[in-house]
Amino acid sequence: MTTNIMIVGVGGQGTLLASRIIGSLLVEKGYDVKVSEVHGMSQRGGSVVTYVKYGEAVHSPIIDKGEADLILAFELLEAMRALPWLKKGGKIIVNRQKISPMPVITGAAQYPDGIEEKLSEKADAVFADALSLAEKAGSFKAVNVVLIGLLAASSGIEKEAWIGAVKKNVPEKLLEVNLRAFEEGWSLGQK
Repeated sequence: MTTNIMIVGVGGQGTLLASRIIGSLLVEKGYDVKVSEVHGMSQRGGSVVTYVKYGEAVHSPIIDKGEADLILAFELLEAMRALPWLKKGGKIIVNRQKISPMPVITGAAQYPDGIEEKLSEKADAVFADALSLAEKAGSFKAVNVVLIGLLAASSGIEKEAWIGAVKKNVPEKLLEVNLRAFEEGWSLGQK
């Protein structure tokens, strides 16, 4: 049995750090883990997709359409784009933030309306204003760790293990802000 997590966002939002935090936590818990940046541009602005697969034995890092147990989405439109990968009965955790892609910025397209409603119709969807919570914690850059905290709250894995994974993967100079961001997400997930 393998569990599949898909992390989606925009370059610069910290999706790769989020995948490292989740991956290191799962390794500590004794799982076979594969983490893969599948496609995207890790520089600011481009779509980024990362897969985390774990279980007793994981043979491939790739998640096909309809196979993701969980999607962790750092941006609304990216959540909508990732929806075909979510399995029936899967869960999606979504940051309400909107980051306009280049066609919207140039006026060639419009940012779609009603994304939250569409996601809620098709999946078990949890929405969070992770940007505001990250700013409350001390940095807008901590959106990723707010979302990790939200995920952690419903994971069934003890909080201390998650905090240990954050400490292991976040640079010391950014640790205090990120631990506060984790707490913000955890608290939201407890409601």
